[in-house]
Amino acid sequence: MNSHTGDHKGEIKLEIDELINQDRVVIFSKESCPYCVDAKNVFEEIGQTYREVDLNTLSQPKEVQAILKEMTGASTVPRVFVDGKCIGGGSDTVQLFKTGRLEEILKSESVPLGESGRGENPRF
Repeated sequence: MNSHTGDHKGEIKLEIDELINQDRVVIFSKESCPYCVDAKNVFEEIGQTYREVDLNTLSQPKEVQAILKEMTGASTVPRVFVDGKCIGGGSDTVQLFKTGRLEEILKSESVPLGESGRGENPRF
């Protein structure tokens, strides 16, 4: 890998880091993914706003997905982040919801349930 590629990858990683820290809940998804729908439905059911980043609408979806794999250990979508930390994918999110753990996670942090800052759209 040349340094130009590494620099570009680093820029995308920084942008992802900024993005996942702008909103309380960030879901990286794809429109046609049923697991993504499941994850979004969980947050809608508990009244928690979220920011959705549809990989298919990005200019560099493969690069973003590869970096998400490096960050989270999985390349599948959705990749769900709460307070900047990955809680897993769609099945993980549904399981956390079913056990009550998701609401505990959301209540345990400083940002009140249902509140979310809105940042700019990603540049990648």
